[in-house]
Amino acid sequence: MGLVDVAFWACALVAVAMGVLVFVVDSMARATYALAASFVATGGALLLMQQSYLGVVVVLMMVMEMAVMAVYMVMFMGMNPALMPMSMVHSHRAAIGVAVVTFVALGSGAVLVPWPERRGSPSPDVTEALGTAIMESHMLVMMVVGPVMVATIVVGVLLSSSRTRYDRMGDDLDRREERR
Repeated sequence: MGLVDVAFWACALVAVAMGVLVFVVDSMARATYALAASFVATGGALLLMQQSYLGVVVVLMMVMEMAVMAVYMVMFMGMNPALMPMSMVHSHRAAIGVAVVTFVALGSGAVLVPWPERRGSPSPDVTEALGTAIMESHMLVMMVVGPVMVATIVVGVLLSSSRTRYDRMGDDLDRREERR
């Protein structure tokens, strides 16, 4: 077993462990960070399988999504979600039953389906072919979505802060606060 194999299985183990932690931790913020870590490990596993484009897209998109989710949690919940204990699992027995049935159905489908044989040969540049297949005419949209998401995070942080320096001193920012 080579170093790449060991690294792949380590990423797989971390991804599954962090995925389990999403349902074990007692706050939404911790669950968000566990989910982000799970996606980063999944992206690492994809990179180790030489799926550069897909691995980087998974890491970038999911980390940004989790960052936006954390900002909106803090902004709209009216409490600090990192400190408020809560259960992330509802209807334990039904959830376990659905998870087991889904796992068995998907696993048996993957094992029992007669997969077709490969026809032709892969493109010389697999990364470019994958990017074109996934994006095609939507590349411009994806290039615009990035800055919009960053602007959303910045505005969310600004809206979530209750006091700013303008509240303390008004327009005269050079004035020192008087000691009381």
